[in-house]
Amino acid sequence: MTDVILVSAEWLTMRQEADARSRSRRLARAAARLVEGPVVVHDLGSGTGSMMRWLSPFLPGPQRWVLHDWNPQLLARAAAVPGTDAQGNEVEVETSVEHAEHLRPDDLAGASLVTASALLDVLTRDELDAVVDACVAVGAPAFFSLSVTGRVRLEPADPGDRIFQEAFNDHQRRLADDRRLLGPDAASAAAESFRRAGWNVRAAGSAWRLGADDRALTSGWLEGWIAAGIEQRPALLEWGDEYLLRRMRQLARGELRVIVHHADLLAYPT
Repeated sequence: MTDVILVSAEWLTMRQEADARSRSRRLARAAARLVEGPVVVHDLGSGTGSMMRWLSPFLPGPQRWVLHDWNPQLLARAAAVPGTDAQGNEVEVETSVEHAEHLRPDDLAGASLVTASALLDVLTRDELDAVVDACVAVGAPAFFSLSVTGRVRLEPADPGDRIFQEAFNDHQRRLADDRRLLGPDAASAAAESFRRAGWNVRAAGSAWRLGADDRALTSGWLEGWIAAGIEQRPALLEWGDEYLLRRMRQLARGELRVIVHHADLLAYPT
């Protein structure tokens, strides 16, 4: 698998609370109206299972979640902490060790709903189209959350903000192991693919809004954001060190606020 999906359990745990409060509850409720129990949910790129634990209480039971991820260690952690359905009953969990970009319709057999979180932006256009085609082939609605849009706002503003935002977005769209990643274009590309198939598409913003209570996540995100920009544009190294130091000092004083924009998408047959 490529380096873009090499994420640690610690990072996934750190971001879980911000993810949960940022995902669109409106689209989650809409997704719930599209399914009836018993519900079978296939979750792509499951990681430690945060999407399952967040979404399952919106959906009727009984539920069976099939968690797909390339990393068996993350899947084991996910399966150890299952979610609960709208009636408060624990959901059934299965795991499947495989890469999302290799998805075929047979992998989604029997699906009532297909979900993913923070996945689409690390796919190529062909891989994304394969995911869409698989959903369409089995007729399962798709709820894809937390795709980066490329927009970031930091307060107080700094001259480096725009420069590192552009460098990071270029990094998101880079060629990785001969794969051209969609990055910030993923959500709009997914919507386009579903609409081309004749499906309905609803979208909603799902921005992280990070303040003084999110210091650890803000620190981890900021370091990764700047490091990715420097990797893409090595000439930014010296400036990046100075920029990071300024921002970390503001964070330590409780002065820094960050908005990281994401998009959620719900697609379903007409």
